Amino acid sequence: MLVAHHCVLSAYGFWLPNDPRGSWSTAIFSDALFRAAGSATKTTSRRSLAAIPHDASRRRAGKAALKYPPVCFNGIQARAIARGFSTAIAQGGYRLFACAILPEHVHVVIAHDARKIEAVVGHLKRRATLRLLAENIHPFQGRSPLPSVWAEKEWDVEVPADQLQAAIRYVEENPVKAGLPRQKWWFVRPP
Repeated sequence: MLVAHHCVLSAYGFWLPNDPRGSWSTAIFSDALFRAAGSATKTTSRRSLAAIPHDASRRRAGKAALKYPPVCFNGIQARAIARGFSTAIAQGGYRLFACAILPEHVHVVIAHDARKIEAVVGHLKRRATLRLLAENIHPFQGRSPLPSVWAEKEWDVEVPADQLQAAIRYVEENPVKAGLPRQKWWFVRPP
């Protein structure tokens, strides 16, 4: 029985549609990105591909071809993102079982409800963006038009009841694996 979603919200430039490890994309819409790193690398894997050996120079070439520099959130921006998430949670009545805000992406485990997960994640991203703007720390502050700090879509894996604790542990341990302190956010409510 589906009880939650493990979603990854990528910052702009984190995981490109032609990442050599694979992506969920079927097309490349930027000629510069296509020339630098090749065609889309469609995969149907629901498991993390981050540790797969790959041609890192191809991935770096793709990032260098982006219109804007890849986003890398600092700690102050991470706290603003958390405040934005907290606002969305209060407005939408969502329940987050786990959250890790990393420099280039965010992991969340969100309780399943009647709304589409894309709408819930969109709400979280919008409120986080508004918070970054309100605090004058948006990574692209001053650019016009203002680019999004987020990749367009999220990576979503449905979590059945028997895998919920494993998904929560994975998210909670993610910062530690990246060499960062463990995170404990006030809006996270354990199952």
